[in-house]
Amino acid sequence: MNKQSGIHYLREHREAASNRPVPAEVARIRDTVVAGLGDLLQGAFDAVDDSLFELANNARSNNEQNRYFEAMREIRIKRKGVERHFQNAVAQFFANPPHAGQLQPQDPATQASVDTLSLVGDDDLEEQVALNAMTTKAKAHFQGPLLQLQARFTEVYPDATEDSPVNPMAPEHLCSAFTEAIQALEIQIRERLILLKQFDRYVVSNLGMLLDEANRILIQAGVIPNFRYHGKAGQTSKAPEKTATESPSGASTPAGSVYEQRTEDTAIFDQIRQMLALQRTNSGTPPRSADPSLRVVGGRELADMLSALPSQDSLTDPDDLSTGIPIDVDLQQVVQQLLARAESQDGRKPALNEVDEDLINLVSMLFEFILDDYNLSAPVQVLISRLQIPILKVVIKDKSFFSKANHPARKLLNSLARAGIGWSSSDEKTRDKLYSQIHNVVQRILNEFDGDVALFESLNLEFEQFLERENRKASLVEQRTRESERGRIKSQKAQEAVDRLLKEKVSRYHLPDSVRDILMNGWSRVMFLAYLRDDTEHRWQETARIVDDLIWSLHPHEEDEERDQWVRVVPGLLKSLRAGLEEVSYNASRLDHMMGQLKHELAEAFRTNAAIEARQNSPTDAEEEEPTAHQTAIERQQELEDATVAEYVAKLDAVEVGSWMEFRLVNGASFRCKLSAVIDEADCFVFVNRMGLKVIEKTRIELAHEMRRGRLTMLEQGALIDRALNAVVGNLRTKTA
Repeated sequence: MNKQSGIHYLREHREAASNRPVPAEVARIRDTVVAGLGDLLQGAFDAVDDSLFELANNARSNNEQNRYFEAMREIRIKRKGVERHFQNAVAQFFANPPHAGQLQPQDPATQASVDTLSLVGDDDLEEQVALNAMTTKAKAHFQGPLLQLQARFTEVYPDATEDSPVNPMAPEHLCSAFTEAIQALEIQIRERLILLKQFDRYVVSNLGMLLDEANRILIQAGVIPNFRYHGKAGQTSKAPEKTATESPSGASTPAGSVYEQRTEDTAIFDQIRQMLALQRTNSGTPPRSADPSLRVVGGRELADMLSALPSQDSLTDPDDLSTGIPIDVDLQQVVQQLLARAESQDGRKPALNEVDEDLINLVSMLFEFILDDYNLSAPVQVLISRLQIPILKVVIKDKSFFSKANHPARKLLNSLARAGIGWSSSDEKTRDKLYSQIHNVVQRILNEFDGDVALFESLNLEFEQFLERENRKASLVEQRTRESERGRIKSQKAQEAVDRLLKEKVSRYHLPDSVRDILMNGWSRVMFLAYLRDDTEHRWQETARIVDDLIWSLHPHEEDEERDQWVRVVPGLLKSLRAGLEEVSYNASRLDHMMGQLKHELAEAFRTNAAIEARQNSPTDAEEEEPTAHQTAIERQQELEDATVAEYVAKLDAVEVGSWMEFRLVNGASFRCKLSAVIDEADCFVFVNRMGLKVIEKTRIELAHEMRRGRLTMLEQGALIDRALNAVVGNLRTKTA
């Protein structure tokens, strides 16, 4: 399929590539992209390995199973070579980028016909279809960043023109480079399609981060910094030419009349407006329309002004996004600057109407709550706080944002916040998929939002699908963690029960060393397994009865009835001991030696009636067992502390599995985790991180003490915007009361 996929061109292109130096910003992009694609490709190969292993396990025949194992072996052996080949090919694209359309010539003489198609094998055709589908999906999904990047690369490379643009990061180039790289793999079409599918899933679907980073580097270098892209109309421009036009005669129509909405959709905003209006009335502020020196700017004109703003990257320092330093965007200040630049034909000063001013104040208050919300980690707060201006654009046109819980923009913000609750600031952001995904969503809104809230809906759908995949993997890990912890705690409880019972029974008598060795180092294993396996406790009680029988058999027995019973009990006892020890795979030669010694001790006890004797408690022991008449100071302090902790224990009893908490360590560090399981048998609370891995376990009392000391905080998991609106409305009611 080489000629159909354009691979023949890639080889010719690299052979003809010159070693001329590339601009510094392009070299920086090349290094970032090559490294990033290498990391993504490793994830794709790991997924291929897992897929082939699962197919081999579920194979219906030995031949099919061997086929998958051979493919897995072939890929493992040549994986490093394929990765190196792919990265070298991508690096060459930056040295001498192919012009758009070069990989797929449009010469009519080379177009497919019935005759030419007959020469293409079914396998090659199937692979070509998969490659074309992958490329088409990527170009549609990343249309905005790709168009920006193509325009900027065309500006950078001297031999590129608008009629013949270049883009080294175009999906068709990357896909063809990978297809050429895997030609070295001797695998069949089904395994090759699995490889392409995982390449699409792990590499092509995650190109957004690399495209955004490349655009950011070129913007910093001053290459078309004010590029504008309107995805819906398919129009692009390099810079805004003019601010919004003014309405005739200086008058502007209120936003509410321009964007008609149902009364129920604006109910909450109308309530907030009434409270803000009451505040203005109480302060004696006159209405704007009564001032003849002011030209009131309407909602549509304000929306046009905001749309004319340059890229959001000019409002914030891009480096601050990676360092986690909060960026405070003062909406009132931004709008006042826009109004100051607005032209007025009659000389009147532009000013906002009360409705739009209330909107700006409300959005500012919402984001103030978000920046103060302890339930969000600081890096996620920074990312979400960058969306103030896009959200302001949304609410100017659609005030149902405040009333509809299913509003696309509101749903997306809630989804981002919900996902960010378990993200700790101590995590390594550069390698964290969740942080990268949230960052990608925010950047796409800043770069692509043109007033159509459908962008929020599509981004929310993609983000929810990403979370579903991540949560599915985390749930499996968490389930294994819970099962492992339950097993570990049950084993610990079994060992404690065995040690307690044997210590209690053995400590009463002076037993021969051989008997003590059998019980403590051999029979204890039998009792341990009996405790773990026995749901009805019958087997456990049977093993404990054998211990009692053994000790009884070593007692002096002078009465004929007791000696007759001894003769009946001992053979079965020896048989049970041997069978139990053999079941736990006790050392065979040592077992024979121990059983021989035991028989000797039992025979001696039967003959002499003096094998063991009871231990006598010393006076000191008796005194220690008597309860003290008076409490010590430590005991009184413990009682007071237990009473104080009781209220926190009651709070913990109401905590549900799945709740998120934050622990603060003595050194000031903190980490977030989720309550995964409460194991009542051991009074144990098991916590995991968002990947499902165990991070800590505590008893109920230990957690209560952590809460009392202020080192444990339960995090709220409710919808972010709902909580923010409730807080804002509560504050306004307090002020207007």
